[in-house]
Amino acid sequence: MEEIIGMLSPEEIKIADKCVEKALGMGATKVRVTLSKSLMELFGILNGELDKVSHCMDRSMSVCLFTDGKYGTFSTNRFVEDELDDFLAKSLATVRMLAEDPCRDLPDPSRTAKEAITGKELDLYDDSYPSLTPDQRLRMALGASVFKKHEPEGLISEEGEYSDSIYDTLTLDSNGLRCRHIETSFEYGVEMTVKDPEGNCYSGYWWDSKPRLADLEISTCGETAFTRAMAQIGPKKIPSGKYTMVVDSENSSRLLTPVTSALGAFALQQKNSFLLDTLGKKVFPEWMTLMDKPLEKGQTGSKLFDSEGVAAKEMPVIENGVVKEYFVNTYMSKKMGIAPTIEDVMRPVLTPCVAPSLAKPSRMDRDGIMELVGDGILVTGFNGGNSNSATGDFSFGVEGFLFKGGKIVHPVREILITGNLLTLWNNLLAAGDDARLCKSKVIPTLAFKDVDFSA
Repeated sequence: MEEIIGMLSPEEIKIADKCVEKALGMGATKVRVTLSKSLMELFGILNGELDKVSHCMDRSMSVCLFTDGKYGTFSTNRFVEDELDDFLAKSLATVRMLAEDPCRDLPDPSRTAKEAITGKELDLYDDSYPSLTPDQRLRMALGASVFKKHEPEGLISEEGEYSDSIYDTLTLDSNGLRCRHIETSFEYGVEMTVKDPEGNCYSGYWWDSKPRLADLEISTCGETAFTRAMAQIGPKKIPSGKYTMVVDSENSSRLLTPVTSALGAFALQQKNSFLLDTLGKKVFPEWMTLMDKPLEKGQTGSKLFDSEGVAAKEMPVIENGVVKEYFVNTYMSKKMGIAPTIEDVMRPVLTPCVAPSLAKPSRMDRDGIMELVGDGILVTGFNGGNSNSATGDFSFGVEGFLFKGGKIVHPVREILITGNLLTLWNNLLAAGDDARLCKSKVIPTLAFKDVDFSA
């Protein structure tokens, strides 16, 4: 394993095993150790020239100690066997000073992952990673630049970053858990700034990320970012009121995150969730289904286990509008007196759908969804704002385009959308099939009716 830079070595894994053994020998009742190591290389390009180079390496060992009904978590980046005794002795002494917490425990071994043995089961590791050289990385970063091509057209700044990384984590506990996850990631992102004849500046951003370098669509990012920047020139004011809203697949996950957060046990236990007491109830439209699909090989966000080592599985989160799952780790399960599941949604996938009142279009991408709904506002960016996790009320700044007859008319900026998340999702008209697979939340273009816009 040593020949693969950035991955856990046999010596480091041995330290983790020793940590469990020594902690039990010093009086810990149960122990969980998580060992992680990562490496990232980054090349930044400004206006077609090298601007910065970054090499970041990180490693840590997190130790969860259970003793005398008490619990504590400690971490170190010193992987030295001779220092373990002192580290664990001080950690256990600290735990013993804490108040008892009978709800803290390791997950039942029957629930933990058994198939995450090598860490490569999900095909997220690119074998070519160790052979990549700095010169190759620089050539890719420079080759993606389109600054000279578009400078005569009003492009005044191009900031691009190519990066690749490797992440390796091993989780083991005193109940026999041993699971590993290894993945590589290759990413390129670029922001373009253009100026119109009056001197006003507009920016556009685009990016791609893949577990395998051969799949990275680096050559198209610059052109897409430039097109998105140029499209924003000439924004016009719109009257405040209710509009049909289409949110492109680059930004649609912003509206789902508060929903999945509200299904988490921490929010539910604190009564800080607008989805409290909705398990098994239909609170979303019947044509809406959200799946958790963490086991798909080669896909960003896939993983065989959560931070406790509990085995991931494919399951419905919302099925035909009915809430099917709360996310409950071992601690919250005991605290709330309900069955444990998994600690969080891992790779949410929203199923393509169309409201029964509408005919299914011939295509389900962004343009097809706009044609389906006819007139409205296409949202292509969020500019701050927040949502109330207890009530679901939200207020977000957005930018995008007014469209009529399915065609973009002009850009709009400095507008606000307000409302309630439950109301918004019950006004879902359509979800497309164009989700960006470079994101861990696989959410396509969305369309909603009767959204309040304030200009």
